[in-house]
Amino acid sequence: MSQTANIAVTGLREEIKNALDAAVKKGELPGYEELPEFIIEIPADRSHGDLATNAAMACARTFKMPPFKIANAITENIDLDKTYAESCATAGPGFINFVLAPRYYADVLKEIEQKGEEYGRSDFGKGKRVLVEFVSANPTGPMHIGNARGGALGDCLAAVLEAAGFDVSREFYVNDAGNQIEKFKTSLETRYLQIYREGIEMPEDAYLGEDITNHAKAFAEIYGDKYVDADSEERRQALCDYALPINIQKLKDDLEKYRITYDNWFLESSLHNSGAVADIIEKLKASGHTYEQEGALWFKTTDFGEEKDRVLVRANGIPTYLVPDIAYHYNKLVTRGFDTAIDVLGADHHGYIPRMKASMEALGVDPDRLDMIIMQMVRLVKDGETYKLSKRSGKAITLETLLEEVPVDAARFIFNMREANTQMDFDLDLAVAQDSQNPVYYVQYAHARICSVIKALREDGVEQRKCSDEELCLLTAPEERELVHHLASYTGEIEAAARDYDPTKITRFVLRLASLFHKFYNACRIKGSEEGLMQARLALCLAVKSVIKNVLDMLKITAPESM
Repeated sequence: MSQTANIAVTGLREEIKNALDAAVKKGELPGYEELPEFIIEIPADRSHGDLATNAAMACARTFKMPPFKIANAITENIDLDKTYAESCATAGPGFINFVLAPRYYADVLKEIEQKGEEYGRSDFGKGKRVLVEFVSANPTGPMHIGNARGGALGDCLAAVLEAAGFDVSREFYVNDAGNQIEKFKTSLETRYLQIYREGIEMPEDAYLGEDITNHAKAFAEIYGDKYVDADSEERRQALCDYALPINIQKLKDDLEKYRITYDNWFLESSLHNSGAVADIIEKLKASGHTYEQEGALWFKTTDFGEEKDRVLVRANGIPTYLVPDIAYHYNKLVTRGFDTAIDVLGADHHGYIPRMKASMEALGVDPDRLDMIIMQMVRLVKDGETYKLSKRSGKAITLETLLEEVPVDAARFIFNMREANTQMDFDLDLAVAQDSQNPVYYVQYAHARICSVIKALREDGVEQRKCSDEELCLLTAPEERELVHHLASYTGEIEAAARDYDPTKITRFVLRLASLFHKFYNACRIKGSEEGLMQARLALCLAVKSVIKNVLDMLKITAPESM
């Protein structure tokens, strides 16, 4: 919640305790040793009040009295002059509802004006270093639609954590070693040899994408048949050394178009080259949680609740994919010393979580410092039906082709509308629609509408000026108060989004803000109102504009001034 909202709640909490003490002194309530915790929150039915507390029900056991009687004792003894509330009343079995005074709404708007771009930010995560790793697509081919969702969620999660005060780093883990790279080499080698020799068939498990063929042709244009009669490993490595950097640069270029930039691109090969992979094997052996069987080294993940143990090093001496992954997470949490490491992973990684956490525990690292977000599948929809092909190429939609068909603003916003653990339909028609059905358009239109109001008033000679407290207290219409209430909840929403690793809370917040603004705009006349009220309403518009821009900037979405 905002600083003003926080003061409102803490002030009420203190005065509720004072009211209970006053009732005890009067003999209306028996003495007590310690008060239980109670909550103060926004009630589901706002017609009853702006804030509500369960203090009387929470204290029923302490005072051995019906909650209704305790609630009456509180309302009769509370000093509301020391709070933001102007009235209170007992409701139902013992809830107490509070109505906030006009000065509360005035102070929220003054806080937004004072803090500007910083409004909503907090010290919730101050002093904590967090590494968010997301997308990390294999560099053997283009990024797919799932990477588009993971990119939006991961980048916006990092932004939310930053707004909540965490020291955040974004990272892309490049799988430039292991089986997929060997497969990449085989695919390139075969396509290269096919240029010069007939009858060479592609292996069954090879990469068959057009990009592999294009790499082989481009390589041949540079080197000709130089590598046709070379040693196979030399040929494979030369092809990989040529093609892999091109693919990695393509990943970077496509992600930058998507407005994602990373603090670090971490190469898996660096773990092998530095000896970190070999070192982690020795550390796991020393932990007492490994054993040898049939020439292979096994990790006793059953010690940590897994159903079966996992192979670390095969009988041929080659580590499984698990070892560099363990070394990578150990590097994050121990070598580089991040307090928390967050991975945004695809739906096929459920079994990966307990293995990684078990490995951290075996290595003496608190497994709770490693968090993994599992992201479900995306289904593209067009004309109400599943859509898999790009109009431009007739092939499966990649991140690149998606951004040719859908504005970046729409892609980032829509992918952030559903929690990671839910499957989602991405409606291509909706994403390009220029109307209020398109959620990002709806929010951007609210921002542009406010800019239009300011421009129209300026053309009429009306300039926004600083409002007095008395003028801001004129904002008493239900639509005005509901709008300010929502603005006041922004900081709390950011903190909740950071705590729950759920940036979709912020997307929903700004959608609701836009809806409340449009409702206010239609109900409350700005131009032509009495001078003081007009300025107060203009101040409210500017506060909404400021917060919408704060949110859209955080999500790396544009905030247009005209549409």
